Amino acid sequence: MTELQALERSLAGLSPEATASLIAATADVALVVDGRGVIRDVSVGNEELAIDGYRKWVGRTWADVVTVESRPKVAELLSDASKKRAQRWRHVNHPSAQGGDVPVLYSAIQVGNEGSVIAIGRDMRPVAALQQRLVDAQQSIERDYMQLRHLETRYRLLFRLGVEPVLIVDAQTQRVIDANPAAVRLIGESGKRLVGRSFTECFTVRSRPAVAAMLARMPSAGKGEEVDAKLAGGQCELTVHASLFRQDASTLFLVRLSTPQASPEAQEANAERSMLLRALESVPDGFVVTDIEGGILSANTAFLEMAQLATAAQLRGESLDRWLGRTGVDLSVLIANLRQQGSVRLFATTLRGQYGATTQVEISATHVPHDEHPCLGFTIRDVGRRLGSAPEARRELPRSVGDLAKLVGRVPMKDIVGETTDLIEKMCIESALELTRDNRASAAEMLGLSRQSLYVKLRRYGIGDTGDNDA
Repeated sequence: MTELQALERSLAGLSPEATASLIAATADVALVVDGRGVIRDVSVGNEELAIDGYRKWVGRTWADVVTVESRPKVAELLSDASKKRAQRWRHVNHPSAQGGDVPVLYSAIQVGNEGSVIAIGRDMRPVAALQQRLVDAQQSIERDYMQLRHLETRYRLLFRLGVEPVLIVDAQTQRVIDANPAAVRLIGESGKRLVGRSFTECFTVRSRPAVAAMLARMPSAGKGEEVDAKLAGGQCELTVHASLFRQDASTLFLVRLSTPQASPEAQEANAERSMLLRALESVPDGFVVTDIEGGILSANTAFLEMAQLATAAQLRGESLDRWLGRTGVDLSVLIANLRQQGSVRLFATTLRGQYGATTQVEISATHVPHDEHPCLGFTIRDVGRRLGSAPEARRELPRSVGDLAKLVGRVPMKDIVGETTDLIEKMCIESALELTRDNRASAAEMLGLSRQSLYVKLRRYGIGDTGDNDA
C-alpha cells in the first residue's frame, strides 16, 4: 500500500464539513469553481491577505477577479484540473485598490462528477517582499558601484591632467605602481617601463640612500616628509615629497616631484610667450591650431566670429574641413603642401559660417613637426572687402605652364581651366596681330572671329589700342 492510498483510507471518513474546515485551515485562499469557471464559494483563511471585495466573488467567473495577464494561467489551471493532469502551481495576481497586486500561488483539483474544481491558494506576499528587497539591494549595489566608477574616472582624469609629477609607490616593495604623464616626462622613461620599476632607481647613486631612508621612516612616522634628490641620467635637482595612505589592505606612498623655481631668464621667456598668446587671441585675423590630421585644438576669437560660433567649446572635436569652402578638398591640399614644404602662403578659398554665411579668405599655414605633439597653425584673413571693392579687377594671367602649375592647390580647377583658356586666346590674338602687322580686320579673319568680337577680346586682355585700325 502506497502512502497516498494510506492517506486516502485515513481521510475517507471525514465529513464534508471537516473536509471544508481542513481546506480552509491549510490554504490562505480556497475557491470552489464549477465546470463553467464560476466561483460558487470562497474562503480566505488569512485575514491579513485583505483581497479587496473577495466576499463578492461568488457568482463571478474566476478569470474576472484576477489581473489581465493572469487570465491565461487561470484557464490553464481549470483545463489541467478537468483533464486530471499532474497538478501545477501557478502564480496569479488579484487586483487591489490599495495599490499593487496581491500575488497568490494556486493549484486546482477537480472533485465530484459535475466538473467542480477546488482551487487552493498560498499567499505569496512574503516571497514577493523578499524578492523586492533583493531587487532593491541589487540596485543599491549597482548605484554604489557606478558611484565608485565615477569617482575613479574623476581621479584618473585629475591624475592624468595634473601638471605636477605624481607617482604611486608600493610601501612594501618600493616599486612604482602608477605615474602620471608629467612624471613620465620628467623622469624620461616610457610609462610601461616606469611602472613596476624600483622607485629609488629613478635617482642617482648618491641620492638613493636618502630617498630610501625617507620611505622607510614613513610607515612609523605616519606623516609626510620630503628630501632633495637628483634624477638619474641628468642634472635635474628636485624635491621629493611623500605622503602615506592606505588602500584596501595595502600601504602606498603618494610621491610628488617638484623642481626648483624657474630662473629669471626662464620666467621672462614664459612672460614673452604669454604676451604672444594674448596678441594672437586679439588679432583681427582668424588663427587656428589643429592636430596633424586637421582636428581643431584651439582657435582665437576672430575665427569664432568668422565661423559664427559663440564659444570655443563648439570647435572641440571638429575638423577644420567643416568650415572650409570645398569640403574634403581644401584641407587635404593644405595638409599635403604643409607636409611637403612646411608652409603655405595665401591659399585662396572660402569660409562657411555655422549659419550659412560665406567669406572669401586667404590662408597661410605652417607645420610644427618638432614638438612632442606635432600640430598645424592656420592664419585665416578675410579678403572679401578687398575683393568686393574692385569687382572688375582680375588676377594677372599666368605667363607660362609653370605659372599654371603653381596655382594647383591654391585655386579651384575650374578657375585654372578658365585662366588656361584666356592665356591661349591672348597668345593666339597676339600672334595673329604680329603676322598681320596689327591689321585688326585681317587678324579677325585669320582667327575666325568677327571684328566686334576681336575688339571685345582686345579690351579684355588689354592688348594694343582698342580703337578701330583696319589698315
